[in-house]
Amino acid sequence: MAPGRAAALVAARAADSRDKRRRALDAVQNLEAAGEPVTFPAVARSARVSTWLVYAPGVREHVEAARRRQTVPGIDTSSTTPLATRTDLALAREEIMRLRADRDKLQQRLRLQLGAEIEGPQRAELIARVSELEAVNRRLVAEREARNSDGRGAELRVRELEDELAAARESLRRMIRSENSR
Repeated sequence: MAPGRAAALVAARAADSRDKRRRALDAVQNLEAAGEPVTFPAVARSARVSTWLVYAPGVREHVEAARRRQTVPGIDTSSTTPLATRTDLALAREEIMRLRADRDKLQQRLRLQLGAEIEGPQRAELIARVSELEAVNRRLVAEREARNSDGRGAELRVRELEDELAAARESLRRMIRSENSR
């Protein structure tokens, strides 16, 4: 790959990463401003980024800080913590199911693409091979028919010769009898 092209790809990837992080931080602020519970999966879903990114350094601290700000002093949060944990767990499970479905779709598309790539060259070779085999088969069938015809002719000739031999033997016997009876 050309150095300029590689640098452009690296720059594009870095810009994409900055954009995703910015969207995640904006999502934290928006959820907090709306009074909704700030959870890692909720931030990821709102920002349309992976949950992994929300747990990454630089974003995680902002999510944890927002979660701390949402706790009100003097209120027992131990009863809400399991609910938030269950919500996080349910959201994570939903995301896992969605990611698995996406993965399965991509694997199927990859199988189809690889199958098409594999079939391409072999298909032409197979067609040529089948054509060759058909030509050989036609030639062998013609040779078999010719040999069968020759074989039938030979059988007829053998029968004729056997009949002639039998007639010659019978004639020879008669001659021997007639000579012996004289």
